[in-house]
Amino acid sequence: MKYVVIDTPLHNIDGPAKVTGAAQYTFDITLPNMLYGKVLRSPHPHAKILNIETSKAERLIGVKAVVTGKDTLGVKQGIWRRYKELCDEEILAREKVRYIGEPVAAVAAVDEDVAEEALSLIEVEYEPLPAVFDPMEAIKEGAPQIHEGVERNINVTRHIEWGDVDEGFKQADYIREDWFKVSGQAHVCMETHCAVASFGHDGKLTVWTSTQSPYYIQVLLAWTLGLKESDVRVISRYVGGGFGSKFELDSAQFCAALLSMKLRRPVKIVLTREEEFTATKRRTPMYYYVKTGVKKDGTFVAKECRVFTDGGAYTSMGATALYLTGFFQSFPYKWPSYRYDGYRVYTNTMPSSAMRGFGAPQATFVSEVQIDMIAEDLGIDPIEIRRKNGMTPNYEVPGQATIRSCGLHQCLDKIEEWIKSRGKLPPNRGIGIAAYGFMSGGIFNWFDTPYAFSAAMVKINIDGKVDLYVGAQDMGQGANTTLSMICAEELGVRLEDIRLHTADTAVAPVDLGAWGSRETLMAGNAVKMAAAEAKRQLLEFAAAKLGPNIVYDLDIKDRWVHLVARPERGLSYYEVVRYAIRGRDGQPIIGRGHYTPHRKGMISPAYSFGVQAVEAEVDPETGKITLLNVVTAHDCGQVINPLGVRGQLEGAIAMAAGYGFTEDLPMDNGKILNPNLVDYKILRATDMPETEVIEIPTYEPEGPFGAKEAGEGLT
Repeated sequence: MKYVVIDTPLHNIDGPAKVTGAAQYTFDITLPNMLYGKVLRSPHPHAKILNIETSKAERLIGVKAVVTGKDTLGVKQGIWRRYKELCDEEILAREKVRYIGEPVAAVAAVDEDVAEEALSLIEVEYEPLPAVFDPMEAIKEGAPQIHEGVERNINVTRHIEWGDVDEGFKQADYIREDWFKVSGQAHVCMETHCAVASFGHDGKLTVWTSTQSPYYIQVLLAWTLGLKESDVRVISRYVGGGFGSKFELDSAQFCAALLSMKLRRPVKIVLTREEEFTATKRRTPMYYYVKTGVKKDGTFVAKECRVFTDGGAYTSMGATALYLTGFFQSFPYKWPSYRYDGYRVYTNTMPSSAMRGFGAPQATFVSEVQIDMIAEDLGIDPIEIRRKNGMTPNYEVPGQATIRSCGLHQCLDKIEEWIKSRGKLPPNRGIGIAAYGFMSGGIFNWFDTPYAFSAAMVKINIDGKVDLYVGAQDMGQGANTTLSMICAEELGVRLEDIRLHTADTAVAPVDLGAWGSRETLMAGNAVKMAAAEAKRQLLEFAAAKLGPNIVYDLDIKDRWVHLVARPERGLSYYEVVRYAIRGRDGQPIIGRGHYTPHRKGMISPAYSFGVQAVEAEVDPETGKITLLNVVTAHDCGQVINPLGVRGQLEGAIAMAAGYGFTEDLPMDNGKILNPNLVDYKILRATDMPETEVIEIPTYEPEGPFGAKEAGEGLT
C-alpha cells in the first residue's frame, strides 16, 4: 500500500526545540518562591534506625523544613499494585535501611548549598545489622534476613514449562550444561531524576518531573501521600532519557511533594550524578544455569533453565524481569519442551529493576552464547542451526504467546549475505552473530489500572488543524513523532496539521507510559482508532455534498476528500471540515480511541525479530577488542518512520556494546565503587563502530498499519 505520511524518513517533531534549547526539561523549571531540596541517604547496607535528630538542621538559617519517615503515612509502595506483598518499599525509611543510599530524610532550603549543609547537621543513630550482597549467599540457611518473614530472602519465584522436558533429554543426541553470570548496568540518563512539586492552598498537587509514565507517578503519589488521584497533576514535557529507570516513584518526586505539602511552597529536587548511580535502580544481575539437548543435526529438543537474580533491597519491577527473562530464554526458537524456574533474591544492594530489554538481554546473551558453543561442538554452521530452529509466522509458544508476524528467517538470509560479502577476513578478526526477539508492550495488568492501556482523542478545528491528545510519553524514542504520523496518515492530512498534547495528566487521557516498547503498537492503535472515528464523521458530511449512498466509497488522502473509485472527484479537506462543523451547530469534530489487548497470550500482542552480525578485531598482544562493523537485520513490521527506527537501533547497539564490553558496577560490601562518568565507562561517539540497518518488511495484523516494536530487543 502506498502511504502519504508513514514510511517516510522524518526528523522528530520536537527536534528543533531540543537542539535550540527551547525545550523545557524539569531541570529548567523555576517557580515563584521555589525552594530547593536535598535527600539524606543511609551510609549502611543494613541497619536499624534508632533515632533521627533534625533540630540542628532546622535551626540553620535558610532551612524551611525537614522531613523524615515519621512525616509520612508509612505506605509501603511498589509498581506491582495488584499484589500488595510485592509493594515493600517506603521512600523514606522509618525503621530500617536495606542498602547504601536509601533515603532517610529530606530538607528544603532557600538554595542547594544551604540544603546540602543542612544534611550534614541531621544526626541519625543506626544499629548496623549483618548484611549479604550476593544472591547465592543470600539464599543459604542462616543468611541475614533482609525482609522479615521472607524465607531465605527469596522475594519472587516464577515457573514456565511446556512439553516433556525429561523425555526430551532422553531423546537428545547431545546435551550441554553451562553456568553464566550476567552483571548489572546503570541507565546513565543524561537528565538525572528530578522533580518540582507545588502543593497549593486549594489542596491540589502539581508535579513536574522526568518520567516515563505520568499516570503511574500520579497514582503512586496519590497513594503514598493520602490524596485523591484527581488532585494530583503530573507534567512531563521533555524527558532526558529513561531506559526503564523512570516509571517508578522515586525519592525526588516523593520528597519534593512531601516538603511542598508541609510548606505550601514549590520545592525542587535534582539528584546528583552520584545519587543517580547509587540510589536509583539498575539492570538486574543474574546467575544462569542452562541445560540444552539437541539432535546430531542441530534440532533443538529440550531446554531447562534456572535463574537466580540479584534483586537488591526491594521488589520494584523485578518480578516482571524475572518472568520475562525466562520467557525470552526460549526466543526466538521453537522448543518442543522447555522448563524454567526463576528466583528473585533480596540482597543488601541497590534495587534491581527494569532496564531496556526487561530481562531479555541477559536471556539472549546466555542463549546465543550457548547455541554458538553447541554449534561448534557439533560442527554445524551458526546460521544454519538458527535457521533450522527459528520461529516462523503463526507459531504458538505453548501457553505463552502466538507469533503472528515473524521475519526471522529473512533476517538470517540478509546477515548471511553480508557475512559472505566480507570475504576472507584478516588475521585476528572475526564475525559473531546473534538472533533475538522482543515484545510490543506487556499484557498483564500488574499495576491494577481500571483504565484502557492506551487512549487518545482527536479534535478537528474549523481551520482543519488537528489537536491530538495522548497520555503516551516520549523519552527520546520518538513516540511523539510516530503517533503524530499515524494520526496524520489515518486522517488523511499532513504531519504539520497535527498539534500534539501529551504528558500532562490533567489534559491527556490515561496511558500506561513508555516501557516494554509499547507505545507504537498500543498508543498507536488508540490514535489510529481516534483518527478513524473523526474521519468517519467528516465523511458523513462529505457524502451529503458529493451524492447519496456513497459514504463507504469515500476516503481522505493528502487533504483531499474523494471517491475511492474516482479519486479525481472530491472536495478539499478544509471545505469538508468547515461544512461539517457548521452542520453540527458549531461543535468540533471529535474522535476517541482506546486500546487494551485481550486474548493475546501471557506476554504481548506482537513480537519483533532480528539478527545482528558484529565484526571485531582482537589485538593479540594486549587483548584489546575493537568493534569494527555492526549490521542488523530487523523486523519491526511496517516501518512508521525509517529515520526513527534507525535511531532506535543505533541507540540499542551503543547500549548493548557498552553492556558487553565496558560497563560494570563493581561493589565493595554494597557500596558502588564507580559512581561517576569518569570511572563508569559508557561508549562515546568515537567508540562506535560503523553500523548498518537492514529493514525486513512484514505486516503485523495487531499493529497500527502493521507496525510493531523497534530496537529494544537488540539492547
